[in-house]
Amino acid sequence: MVYQETNFQPNPQLPDQTTLKKLILVATIAAGVQFGWALQLSLLTPYTQLLGLSHKWVSFVWLCGPISGLIVQPIVGHHSDRCTSRFGRRRPFIVAGTLLLSIGVLLIGFAADIGRNLGDSLKPGIKHRAATIFILGFWLLDISNNMIQSPCRALLADISGDSDAMVTLGNALFAFFMAVGNVLGYASGALDLHRFFAFTKTDACDTNCANIKTCFLLSVFFTTFTISLVVWYIDEERLDPAYMQYVQDGYNNADEAAWAQPPQPSFFVQIAVAARSTSKAMWVLYVVTALNWIGFFPFLLYDTDWMGKEVFGGKIEGSAEELGLYHQGVRLGSLGLMMYVLTMGVVSLFLEGLIGLLGGVKRLWSFTNFVLAVCMGFTVAISYVAVSAREAAVVERGTPLVSPSIGVKLSCFALFAILGIPQAVTYCIPFALASIYSKDSGTGQGLALGLLNLAIVIPQMGVSLVSGPLDSLFGGSNLPAFVWGGTAAALGGIVAFKLPQPD
Repeated sequence: MVYQETNFQPNPQLPDQTTLKKLILVATIAAGVQFGWALQLSLLTPYTQLLGLSHKWVSFVWLCGPISGLIVQPIVGHHSDRCTSRFGRRRPFIVAGTLLLSIGVLLIGFAADIGRNLGDSLKPGIKHRAATIFILGFWLLDISNNMIQSPCRALLADISGDSDAMVTLGNALFAFFMAVGNVLGYASGALDLHRFFAFTKTDACDTNCANIKTCFLLSVFFTTFTISLVVWYIDEERLDPAYMQYVQDGYNNADEAAWAQPPQPSFFVQIAVAARSTSKAMWVLYVVTALNWIGFFPFLLYDTDWMGKEVFGGKIEGSAEELGLYHQGVRLGSLGLMMYVLTMGVVSLFLEGLIGLLGGVKRLWSFTNFVLAVCMGFTVAISYVAVSAREAAVVERGTPLVSPSIGVKLSCFALFAILGIPQAVTYCIPFALASIYSKDSGTGQGLALGLLNLAIVIPQMGVSLVSGPLDSLFGGSNLPAFVWGGTAAALGGIVAFKLPQPD
């Protein structure tokens, strides 16, 4: 067993090369999807404020992702488990998600231009039409991400068969390619790529807007390319309707004739049955996952905004110099995020070794939750040092508008890099365990992963609803949400010790 809690021994058996190649190819989808997700995390919070939305309302915009995940992933997982298309169970949903993603990216990238054509003013202030187009594109982008990722992870489990080791390897590869996509996204956000695409800069779309537009156009091309390779080269066997079956009370011992015409319970019935039959291990997994994401999500929402405001002392609605400092912080935050995902990618390749080193999966997950909690505490310390330096600059130079010291910048880079360690665990371990636990539950891989997603998106909804008003109480600071996240991560570290060993 891969996740044996004691006497851990790495599996010496080499994986089947054909299966391994398929796992690698399917996992590359994560790079394309995460390219766009990284752009969302690093650039869209500042972009929404450039469209005139206040910091308080930005958090409500981010509700799009959790709400779409809450609804879309379980439904897509359910139907992909039962899909009888001649193209397979998973690929039709992956292709449909790609089409929606392309539309969403175009709406986001060209929101300012469309808004201007519909009557938005070029003067500073909220641009209602552009903001509406942007939010619509944001919804479509998040819906498409959920439509792609759930069947993709289920396809990894399908390819892995009955091997727990291959399931773990497939999810580790998925986490690795997520890191690759993140590196591409954060690096793109830190560079001035719009210079190579002159058409992106318009009267309504300034330099920063043009760079966002360029990055999103590149992301949709890259995602379409990776998914096209998977759809073309990975074959799925068509699910025969005569053999579809759903294991629940009354059907566990059904005879062959009964299976010939299996029952067709509704989606909501399956959700209810799945929840009722959920094991203790799955419930602990849900709780730790939820606390883990409460810990991470505030930082993922506001990391670059924190760099621009608290660390660099810039303002989105200030003088030219203050705005310049804000964008410097955002750019440096994007570079920090690139270090974060590089660490995540490296760690994801050595997860089995780390599990053995720390004596089991629950110890690893607990340790990384405490690491996350400590990092959130360090955001307060770094901010305090940066603010103190600006106060000293007022006395010495008569102005607080100074770039932070090298020491502060290096501390920020170190913080981002260390955060890649718990994120690698978060992107791999829960999904691998959910696939393993679901084998004998009758819910199907897709539905099980969709249910796990509820433990991710519901906490994200809570963070989105609370963090904006909470930060507003403290003058728009991002730190209260970070402290809240660190507290949840510490609780997650404690609860992780209750995680049972898989059967």
